[in-house]
Amino acid sequence: MTTHIPKPSPAEVSFPALGTTTALLVTESAALPAAEDILRAELAAIDRTCSRFRSDSELTRINLGAGTATTVSEGFAEALLAALRAAELTDGAVDPTVGRAMAGLGYDRTFVSVRPDDVRPPPPPRPIPGWRRIAFDPRTRRLHLPPHTHLDLGATAKALAADRAARNAAAATGCGVLVSLGGDLATAGPAPEHGWRIALADDHARPTAGHGPAVALTGGALATSGIRVRTWRRAGRTLHHIVDPATGEPAAPVWRTVTIAAATCVDANTASTAAIVLGERALGWLRGTALPARLVGLDGHVVRLGGWPPDADAPAPGGSR
Repeated sequence: MTTHIPKPSPAEVSFPALGTTTALLVTESAALPAAEDILRAELAAIDRTCSRFRSDSELTRINLGAGTATTVSEGFAEALLAALRAAELTDGAVDPTVGRAMAGLGYDRTFVSVRPDDVRPPPPPRPIPGWRRIAFDPRTRRLHLPPHTHLDLGATAKALAADRAARNAAAATGCGVLVSLGGDLATAGPAPEHGWRIALADDHARPTAGHGPAVALTGGALATSGIRVRTWRRAGRTLHHIVDPATGEPAAPVWRTVTIAAATCVDANTASTAAIVLGERALGWLRGTALPARLVGLDGHVVRLGGWPPDADAPAPGGSR
């Protein structure tokens, strides 16, 4: 399940970016062009820095140089620190050293280019090097990856971009801003009178017509992780994009989707990704965080934690937010 913003709206724009759909909403129509410029610049920066799929990205250069020390940019350092913090908070359930495992499963290119049904079996799963083996000095920005270690910052970098874009756009325009990158959604500035009305759907790009569950967000962020949308088949087996660092394999299917509300999109994304990986153990772990959470099982049953409200109907497309 991913978040979907009902439309149309005169203060809204959407376009493809980072392999997903980007949506920008502002509370004042006149602020939309400036906010869009800020968002596009942030997306370009995070793509140049953290993309696994660009041969000229900083991440690609760093992965190719694994085993040797290098100095990283300020932007990469911020993204890496966010990923390392996520690994620490989740005790490694969200681990940035899953890059080689992702590639081995076939997710070694943009998702639209992934073979939907590859007859070749994947290679045997490799042990995950583990985030604790990364040597990084934030003061000097010197990074040393263990040999044969590839980083994948996808679990946190996109959320970080949403946080930064929303914060910077709100500061520049003085109005309320909502940025949605796929299922990663961040807000900043004053919200609309009744909050941002967020519809929940299995696929943000294909919302259910009419009514469905929705929430009103007055601040902070929302993130959804799921195993239904980004899937492909390999040797007759259905795979998805959330890897369990303990096995190097896709996380065992327990939750169809997990949606989390938090102060930042990075924190919300960290928790939702960890919950998918943790499976049944996610309930106890999430209770310890006290974050509002909505988990949907494979059979559609819903578990709400942390004060997540009962489901309310979403407005029809074009309704209020």
